[in-house]
Amino acid sequence: MGLNLEQKQAVVAEVSAEVAQAQAIVLAEYRGLPVGNMTELRKRARTSGIYLRVLKNTLARRAVAETPFAGLAEKMIGPLAYGISADPVAVAKVLHEFSRDNAEKFVIRCGAMPNMMMTPLQVAELARMPSREQLLAMLLGTMQAPIAKLARTLNEVPGKFVRTLAAVQEQKEKQAA
Repeated sequence: MGLNLEQKQAVVAEVSAEVAQAQAIVLAEYRGLPVGNMTELRKRARTSGIYLRVLKNTLARRAVAETPFAGLAEKMIGPLAYGISADPVAVAKVLHEFSRDNAEKFVIRCGAMPNMMMTPLQVAELARMPSREQLLAMLLGTMQAPIAKLARTLNEVPGKFVRTLAAVQEQKEKQAA
């Protein structure tokens, strides 16, 4: 049973709200994918903060019209799952890993970042990048390294002094004995 006009407008409004906050959208074709596998994909997407939706392409075209993702409209052909996320690496990673596990039944067709279309190979490259959390951890480690080295160097001066005093004291005790 199809959607009535009000339901279609609600779906377009919901997807448009997600697209407005998105930094990446990935389109994947799913032909013959079992329901259990699709449920697993939805679970992975939910835990990664990805909006994953299967909807009619005409509704999706209306949702991306007049947005930086408008270039996707011409690629919306066939049964597609739409992965939308504010973290471009997360959406690419989840959908790419799932497509590797379900190679023939789930195929990434294209992707987009604001005002930039991506081929399936570019989506795969994006999936190989470290996640946002990993990048922030690496940046923090890089920023902390000079401070930690300075602290170790400054700590070495009194440590060396204490070791020298201990050696002198030990030498005096040997001379006294």
